[in-house]
Amino acid sequence: MPSALLYECFSGIAGDMHLAAMLDLGLPEPYLLEELSKLGLEDEYDIDVKPAQKMGIQGTQVRVGINEVKEPAHRHLADIRSIIEGSDLASAVKQRALSTFQTLAQAEAQVHGIDIEEVHFHEVGATDAIIDIVAAAVAIEFFKPEAVYCNGVELGSGMVRCAHGLMPVPAPATALLLEGKRTSRGNVTGEATTPTGASILNEVVSQWRYPDNFTTTRTAYGIGHKDFERPNALRVSLGELDSGLEQETNVLIECNIDDMSPEAYEPLMEQLFELGANDVFMTPIIMKKSRPGTKFSVLCNTEVEEVLVSCILERSTSIGVRTSKVSKHMLTREIRSVETPLGTVQVKISQLPSGGNRWKVEHDDIKSIANRSVRNYLSTKAEIDRWIAIELGRGDVD
Repeated sequence: MPSALLYECFSGIAGDMHLAAMLDLGLPEPYLLEELSKLGLEDEYDIDVKPAQKMGIQGTQVRVGINEVKEPAHRHLADIRSIIEGSDLASAVKQRALSTFQTLAQAEAQVHGIDIEEVHFHEVGATDAIIDIVAAAVAIEFFKPEAVYCNGVELGSGMVRCAHGLMPVPAPATALLLEGKRTSRGNVTGEATTPTGASILNEVVSQWRYPDNFTTTRTAYGIGHKDFERPNALRVSLGELDSGLEQETNVLIECNIDDMSPEAYEPLMEQLFELGANDVFMTPIIMKKSRPGTKFSVLCNTEVEEVLVSCILERSTSIGVRTSKVSKHMLTREIRSVETPLGTVQVKISQLPSGGNRWKVEHDDIKSIANRSVRNYLSTKAEIDRWIAIELGRGDVD
């Protein structure tokens, strides 16, 4: 089953909290340090990792110590690019880290009304931000989740001192980075989510909601350094997504026919469906001596295999058939009766592995309504599809 990560930022997120959560989740510390050493900044920082608690919640806490003597006063985005691109990090890690910095720098540039290459604020160029963001890229590449979810982010309340002076929480860059995302405010006093934390979420989260059919395999807590009214911790869960696909084994019956009248196929198909066939279909083929022919295929359950084989041999010109077992992977689906202004229709709703759905109105119902009202089939279908879309409120038309 595909793996996934779930972020629960009930107490916000900062770069060090994210790094701590990744280590608590199982990212090996020696591996992380080895990867970070590829940046060539070892003399500018040290990392302290230790178990910690907040209000009884046990997890991992990280402190990135900065050697202010060695750290440059300012770094521009071009400097960050040079450091990351010049490293021996994997290309996927480089790309994710650079994308995160690009997004963060764009937010800062917009706040100040300057060109992105002029940005040189602490949030963008400080060594601890480089470590936090590159470490996040390393962690995501290590776990390789196929999907990353976040149900929302607590931003905090009050005022925060930043490069722009005293500003209300969230900081301007954080507010920009999380525009259009699900957030909450006022559940803790102080800044709960930092620009670095917001930029990491912006980069890694693929869906801003709880996942469907999620089985947790490990839960981790990244413990922060602040004291709030609730535990200053970031919870990250690693798990598996159940695709929701139904599976069954069918028998595939096939034969190649080149000497049968096309009109004979329709009654044969009807008879096979009456006897219990799941599907019947035909494929044009070229047979020996370049004769055009038809591959006649039937899918069925094992219980009706013999009777369907007998039917094909009795009612077609074939003198033999091939049979094999095949596996079917099917979307979970339901048939729902829906009232529309034009009449009642049956709608097949299929659940997609991603958690969404797809639906289709029964053809015979649309045809019946169109005939009764002496309407064009296509316009009838379009009107019913629009109504069903409103009624269901979600999903895609099949």
